[in-house]
Amino acid sequence: MFRRRARDERDFRQAQREALALRQLHAQEPWPSDTVQTQAPATYHGETVVPDFPPADLRAPSRHDVEGVMMRWMPPLVIDGEVHACPQCGTYRDWIVFNMNDDSVWLRCTAGHQVMEPRLDAAWFNRNCGPVDHWHPTLEDGLRHLGH
Repeated sequence: MFRRRARDERDFRQAQREALALRQLHAQEPWPSDTVQTQAPATYHGETVVPDFPPADLRAPSRHDVEGVMMRWMPPLVIDGEVHACPQCGTYRDWIVFNMNDDSVWLRCTAGHQVMEPRLDAAWFNRNCGPVDHWHPTLEDGLRHLGH
């Protein structure tokens, strides 16, 4: 009963020594990634092949490659607590919202009137738009796709 602590300490010290020996053994062995780096590169006298995944024709353009992004906004557009209406015709729903490369936001009503909205920004657009589902070569194609 009195020697239990000494026996536990002796077992603990033995386990520490074994763990230290195991760590030193692993420290001497090279890592598998080190052997790959030390091998001489294979020489290929032909054309250099660079993996290009995915292929260029399958990649979607980034937001910097296009002039802007558009989405359809069907309900009334409420900005700063008031319903926004078109200044020319007075319609207040079914907008096309554009986010341009310069982070400006433009609104287009169903009659085709466009106005820049300074109270909206790119952060608002990104919070409210869904994922981009189509890329269109012209503005008219995009408007036709969105029903305008």
